[in-house]
Amino acid sequence: MSVHWRAVTLYSKTSEEAISTYTYKGAGVDVDAGAALVKAIKPLARTTARAGSEAVLGGFSAMFDLAAAGFRDPILVATTDGVGTKLKVAAAVARHDTVGIDVVAMCVNDLLTHGAEPLFFLDYFATGKLDVSAARTVISGIAAGCREAGCALIGGETAEMPGMYGADEYDLAGFAVGAVERGQILTGESVAAGDVILGLASNGLHSNGFSLVRRIVADKGLSYSGRAPFAPRQTLGEALLRPTRIYVKSGLAAVRAGRVRALAHITGGGLIDNISRVLPDGLKAEIDGASWPPPPVFRWLAAACRIDSQEMARTFNCGIGMAVITAPDDVAEAESILTAAGEKVHRIGHIVPRPEGAPACEVNGLEARWCG
Repeated sequence: MSVHWRAVTLYSKTSEEAISTYTYKGAGVDVDAGAALVKAIKPLARTTARAGSEAVLGGFSAMFDLAAAGFRDPILVATTDGVGTKLKVAAAVARHDTVGIDVVAMCVNDLLTHGAEPLFFLDYFATGKLDVSAARTVISGIAAGCREAGCALIGGETAEMPGMYGADEYDLAGFAVGAVERGQILTGESVAAGDVILGLASNGLHSNGFSLVRRIVADKGLSYSGRAPFAPRQTLGEALLRPTRIYVKSGLAAVRAGRVRALAHITGGGLIDNISRVLPDGLKAEIDGASWPPPPVFRWLAAACRIDSQEMARTFNCGIGMAVITAPDDVAEAESILTAAGEKVHRIGHIVPRPEGAPACEVNGLEARWCG
């Protein structure tokens, strides 16, 4: 992780007057704290080393050896993402150990949709005043996410920007690069009518829809430190901060077994918009919203907060974090591989011809789950 360094500026009105000394620290940027953070996170990065990278921080840039990682004729795949206003919840309860996992998950799950293996990850951490302990906790989550995804944490940027952010505020974004052998890229072009859609269970909101959730929390006068209405054994903050699931290892196992035609990461835009993105023209996804049990947070949002089912399906993952489209003859094997890798798998729909003017994805039956 790099840290910006600035020189001390001296200013003198006249030779007879005392010299006024201006420092970067006096302006709100503590480069010593930045250096301390880099020192503190170097051991975390080393825990993410993998074939192709030793995951050593401190240089101006980093390298990755694709041949050492076992690739022969790879295509590189890149993505970037953030955690959104979920960070406001983390700040409200001063809990910073999960959002690092979120930022990795949001990136590497997107790489997976092309059948790409995540290789390395870089983070961007910006704050009004650098709290070394809190920042180290965030980055420990990033390292945990990288280990789970099998990618190396090879660098990033720490930016202390007083005036841009409040003293207790920070923003977090990530950048990931993966690779897939030429000819093995998932594009969705092979999806056909009759294909089956499998849903891999989410564990809650993941990292989308928090602007709406935060609005509801404020309007209902709830406290993040109070009991969660949908999970009474947890505080509301704890329940909402459950980190985004990482589907890389299970998903790659199914892809490499040749049992997957397309993958859709269910993020912003929910089930409706994200499944639509991987379908060829002329095809439609029909989703049975009553075919899986939603996490309790979605029942609460839909029932107690009176959010329309179609609004739910375009805003939240509704309990499905990754959609897997597979040929009818491959369904059983795909389910077996994914289940063996630890996923809860549901048959949630199928692909049909799309009539002219019809939506590319339709979700029905959610109401039965919200009220059941």
